[in-house]
Amino acid sequence: MNAERLLALYEKVAEAPDAVPRLRRFVLDLAVRGKLVPQEAGDEPASELLKRIAAEKARLVKAGEIRKKAAQNPKMVEPPHELPSNWRWVSLGTVFLYDAGAKREPKSLDPSLWLLELEDIEKETGRLVARISVADRESKSTKSEFQVGDILYGKLRPYLTKVLVADAPGYSTTEIVAIRPFLPLCSEYCALALKRPAFVDYVTRLGQGTKMPRLRTEDAVVSPFPLPPLAEQRRIVAKVEELMALLDRLEAARTAREATRDRLTAASLARLTAHDTDAADFPAHARFALAALPALTTRPDQVKPLRQTILNLAVRGKLVEQDPTEEPIKLPQSGDGDGPEALPSGWRFARLGHLLAENTRNGFSRRPDDAENGVPILRISAGTVRQDGIVAEEEHKLISGIDDATRFQYGLQRGDLLACRFNGNKAFVGRLTLFNDYLRLDPIYPDKLIRIRLDRRLALPEFIRMAGESDLVRGCIEVFCATTVGNWGVSASNLKEVPFPLPPLAEQHRIVAKVDALMALCDRLEATLTTTDTTRARLLEALLHEALTSAEEREAAA
Repeated sequence: MNAERLLALYEKVAEAPDAVPRLRRFVLDLAVRGKLVPQEAGDEPASELLKRIAAEKARLVKAGEIRKKAAQNPKMVEPPHELPSNWRWVSLGTVFLYDAGAKREPKSLDPSLWLLELEDIEKETGRLVARISVADRESKSTKSEFQVGDILYGKLRPYLTKVLVADAPGYSTTEIVAIRPFLPLCSEYCALALKRPAFVDYVTRLGQGTKMPRLRTEDAVVSPFPLPPLAEQRRIVAKVEELMALLDRLEAARTAREATRDRLTAASLARLTAHDTDAADFPAHARFALAALPALTTRPDQVKPLRQTILNLAVRGKLVEQDPTEEPIKLPQSGDGDGPEALPSGWRFARLGHLLAENTRNGFSRRPDDAENGVPILRISAGTVRQDGIVAEEEHKLISGIDDATRFQYGLQRGDLLACRFNGNKAFVGRLTLFNDYLRLDPIYPDKLIRIRLDRRLALPEFIRMAGESDLVRGCIEVFCATTVGNWGVSASNLKEVPFPLPPLAEQHRIVAKVDALMALCDRLEATLTTTDTTRARLLEALLHEALTSAEEREAAA
């Protein structure tokens, strides 16, 4: 594999969602299979290197620097693939002293030395992003000492690619182990071999089903390690660095391209809902956005701002035509009309509290007990889990001791809205979801949800739910949101003060129908893009397999 072949492969798969990370792993895979650089006849084979390692271990035992047990060669588990003839599979404990660093208490640390934590290492690349001394980092737990040339390995499963070579002595968290070669090797090669996909898979499998998955010493020392000749180790590292630098440039170019695309999309959509957009200019902006969106919308996540724009247009009267013959909504209460921006003729702002058929009510406060034959009670997540604004009726438990009066008091009717009263995510607080009764459960609802029952002569629940998702109304809701102990909250009395844009009732019906139709189009677009991403991922997998097979064929032909 050279830069030209890698670039040609990238050009075929550039739009796959994880093209560059997959190609990085592919380069590592080729490197540890002996397929990245050619083998040279003059290299000292790995078998001779192993003899020198054995002699060095015997010397260290005799000198009392390591215990006899540490010098033993652990039995290796089955290796995953074949290697070139001058390489050797060996157990990791044959070549390295695993967890070689002495343990130090915080008070014994040298304040001038380096203190490494997991967050200091970039996960995907293994690059060091921060170097902090003991004096500048508070330490209350036991640390592991390391030396120059040690391979520092993050043994917790989420951090298995956090591997680097120590270029200075220091200390680390005990979740980073120092892996020390018995004989000087190319430490950079050893580090990339520990990041290879097969080793990550090995450690991941071992950690499945455990609470805090990590690589145990007994599993580490028996793991297979691909050992090439020392000279080839250095050639591999040079080639990997060359190809990874190329992938860094490709990733940076893609990131810049995607950022430009996202900015163009955002600018095109924002122009449609800008406060200063003249009605006469709107068709031109809309035509431009419609013409540009197919080229700009290439990922499923880019459909989300399109959905938001549809809602924002809907509540500003820009999605369907107004009918001047339709009478504006007349509210019995006074004090409405003012809002955050101008509305079309015939529209008005109305506070939510003036649109109610009855007063709002917080839900039932007792915890569910999963009693057999109990009454269904919705979970809090029923009001947040679905993306389409419908109450997720599957999200429920059972509760005992609910009499008819309580069931009536906290029951729900089709068309009721539920608002989330407390949540750790601010975006969910005050969010309105529509109860459609599609499971016919006749549930009650919990205390952290607020029931809102509208007067349908004034406002359609579907329209108010939709308006609550718009930037126009959402900004007003979030003004009332407050945080306590990590949770955001909003009261029913505050929600009743939120102004909602209110068109004539017939126009509300037309807007809801139009939005439903456009959201269905968005669903199809999102599904198509997801399918495209899946197809690209499969193409990437096939091309990587083909490239690996081609490398083997070229090696056989040579």
